Amino acid sequence: MPTEDPTAEEWEWFMNKPEEALLRCFPSQIQATKVMAILDVLSNHSPDEEYIGEKIEPYWAEDPVINAAFEVFSGKLKELEGIIDARNNDSKLSNRNGAGVMPYELLKPYSEPGVTGKGVPYSISI
Repeated sequence: MPTEDPTAEEWEWFMNKPEEALLRCFPSQIQATKVMAILDVLSNHSPDEEYIGEKIEPYWAEDPVINAAFEVFSGKLKELEGIIDARNNDSKLSNRNGAGVMPYELLKPYSEPGVTGKGVPYSISI
């Protein structure tokens, strides 16, 4: 509710019309639309987004030690993605699958363009 210490008049109004008190707490339609538009812009993955472990920097690829370490790291990320997919498909794990349950995809290494909730980019754009 808007205030922690309501006056006697506010408390009486709340007790008589709790639905109206709740509705007054919500943002206006234009405020909600602005927030949704901003969140969509900030959450959207660019089509040319670069993800951690996806490809090695060209000047690092020349060094065999760095290249080998990158291959190990990239392989572990692909392994992690497989583990996440396996756990999402395991019906014995609670809250992982079924009707209305979203699969866990937050730390999957790679993502498609758009708002997907997955992918670990090299940087953020906020």
